[in-house]
Amino acid sequence: MRHGTLRQLEVFEAIVRYGSYTRAAEELFLTQPTVSMQIKKLTDAVGLPLFEQIGKKIYLTDAGKELHEMNQDIFKRFERFEMIAADMKGMKTGKLRLAVVTTAKYFVPRLLGMFCRQYPGIEISLKVSNRAHILERLANNQDDLYVLGQPPKEIDVIAETFLENQLVALASVGHPLANERGITPKRIVKEPFLSRESGSGTRIATERFFSERGLKLKIRMELGSNEAIKQAVIGGLGLSILSHHTLALDAPTGQLVVLDVEGLPINRYWHYAYPAGKQLSIVAQVFLEYLQRASQLLVDVSCHYADVGHCPLLPCSNKKARIKAGCRT
Repeated sequence: MRHGTLRQLEVFEAIVRYGSYTRAAEELFLTQPTVSMQIKKLTDAVGLPLFEQIGKKIYLTDAGKELHEMNQDIFKRFERFEMIAADMKGMKTGKLRLAVVTTAKYFVPRLLGMFCRQYPGIEISLKVSNRAHILERLANNQDDLYVLGQPPKEIDVIAETFLENQLVALASVGHPLANERGITPKRIVKEPFLSRESGSGTRIATERFFSERGLKLKIRMELGSNEAIKQAVIGGLGLSILSHHTLALDAPTGQLVVLDVEGLPINRYWHYAYPAGKQLSIVAQVFLEYLQRASQLLVDVSCHYADVGHCPLLPCSNKKARIKAGCRT
């Protein structure tokens, strides 16, 4: 292995990432024969085959898996050194790998936009997926930081709250309950309900809310995204409970209304998390400091409903934004 080069390891990593010699060559701006030659030299240095091809797919051998694990550690150390060197020069550069649950996509990009303007030298990689996939990535330590509504109990992690997350009941504007006040949870469970998939943080909190009151929802349909649920609610298929963050783009159309339900909203919080014992990069530490100001950063954005007599997002937790925008509700 001492005869292997960093370039060979870089080629090896690209092939593992893309599962293709051709795509690895394109990524590294090399010809495919050059990629093949580099892997042959690396294989000769190791003395064991690193890949095996079955049909059209490339798989790592046992030796390849061990090398890949070592390779990841090597390149992470190089990245960390580059960040430390840049920090010593008074610059903030490097890469931040962030993975978030789907509901967080409604506000995380806004935070990242402000963050990148402040630190233009930092490259961002953002993965958005459902809770189950994010927990899998967290367990495998694939990213620097994770944003989710409910920290996992089955994984040893460091987790802190950084932003309020209220869950509200939604109906179509033409639903019979749309204009009622003081609706009881017992009345809600009589209606067909639209829910996220099992394991979703929103679904867990919603089911807990009703089970604590001895009630059970009549789930008509499970849907894998908040967008699909909102469209189904608008279509009159039932009621739902979602984060108020999901409504910013849809409420102005006047097709959704937040129901006035006793005991709602469900007050929750967004958390950032990372595996316990993980040594955070300088860039990740800078982003954590930035997240601590997330609530204030989002409050500084004026309310979209300053000119509307009745805000479709009530109850609104953004008191400062309401005052700033002259909200009459």
